[in-house]
Amino acid sequence: KDLTVEEANKMAISNAKDIIACGFDVKKTFIFSDFNYIGQCPEFYKNIVRIQKCVTFNQVKGIFGFGDSDVIGKISFPAIQAAPALSTSFPQIFGNKKIPCLIPCAIDQDPYFRMTRDVAPRLGYSKPALLHSTFIPALQGAHTKMSGSDENTAIFLTDSPKQIKTKVNKYAFSGGQTSIEEHRKLGGDCKVDISYQYLRFFLEDDERLKEIEKEYTSGNLLTGELKKILIET
Repeated sequence: KDLTVEEANKMAISNAKDIIACGFDVKKTFIFSDFNYIGQCPEFYKNIVRIQKCVTFNQVKGIFGFGDSDVIGKISFPAIQAAPALSTSFPQIFGNKKIPCLIPCAIDQDPYFRMTRDVAPRLGYSKPALLHSTFIPALQGAHTKMSGSDENTAIFLTDSPKQIKTKVNKYAFSGGQTSIEEHRKLGGDCKVDISYQYLRFFLEDDERLKEIEKEYTSGNLLTGELKKILIET
């Protein structure tokens, strides 16, 4: 609620650039903003209204924990979030065919699509299936959260190689020991080491990842060396 419409739209454009940078095939990818698309596609808005008719205020309060002081935008948004799971929301792509939907999402989005799974059959659609993705932890550790107000909690796609190197070396939480001698003797803890955790996402060679884990856990690989591998990856 603290964002203006203009700020939200700017963030949406930035997010779209991030998606494109991940290598999605432009011929198979349709990225849209609700600000623009709802006004251009009557079928999308019709599906929003159909979903809204299927969910009561008591239900959304129970699912999302809304209170009497929450703005009405929060109450109306779940239906907007759910509508893209219905293929007829995109007639220019699917026509009027009712095609099953697969939704990759983070666990915090699960309530929206559990609601969608309840509504979809009532509207004649298959229940959408979900793939829950894993959160990338903040640089400060697995039990901390990335923050948009603190740029040192995350590595951004817009960061320069120099910025990435500085962030990893300065802020990435280490699972190593307090001294080289102790580390050689006891080894590092890959479960809490952020450099290793990031490699689980970005290093494509699984065999190499297993080798790094073995070397770090045994103490043969030092924290600085592990961070160097991440920076170069």
